[in-house]
Amino acid sequence: MFTGIVERIGRIESSSPLGDGVRIAIDTGVPAFADVAIGDSIAVSGCCLTVVAIEGTRLAFDVSAESLRCTTGLERGGTVNLERALRLSDRLGGHLMTGHVDGVGTVASFAAVPGDAWGSWRLAVDAPGALARFIAAKGSIAVAGVSLTVNEVDGVRFAVNLIPHTLAVTTLQTLAPGARVNLEIDLIARYTARLLEAS
Repeated sequence: MFTGIVERIGRIESSSPLGDGVRIAIDTGVPAFADVAIGDSIAVSGCCLTVVAIEGTRLAFDVSAESLRCTTGLERGGTVNLERALRLSDRLGGHLMTGHVDGVGTVASFAAVPGDAWGSWRLAVDAPGALARFIAAKGSIAVAGVSLTVNEVDGVRFAVNLIPHTLAVTTLQTLAPGARVNLEIDLIARYTARLLEAS
């Protein structure tokens, strides 16, 4: 389990074919990840992956074809949000997340909020139609592994506000219209919908 509170921005330095998937190596920059061991789970831009090798500041992960099919950004170089798995003694600063990406959304717009003295930005994302029904105003959603509160919903499009701190410590600062992002819907919404379908 994860919380969507990003601990560090890493960089995918290499991606090599491995079976029907890839092995990626991510440079973490080290300090916050000194206690990571082989077999540990790390959320990489929202996708739960298992550490298979450690070399200095680099962590290696095997990414299956299925994970590649339902995510974006893991098969190529670039920056990624990183979060270690939650311990039972940790504070729950975001919301409960599994690291199982539900789908990929597309950034519709990303711009500074006019007249906002705090420097907030508004991010609007178009979600896949099958996921839109799980997204509710004031509910939670994970975008690229970042726990966010939904401000608005209009059809398949939802919008969130990002404060300067969130922009500074995550890869969300690099987004632009047309960018694709990993989405994980709220766990409670998923199970509530399933219970209603069964009744």
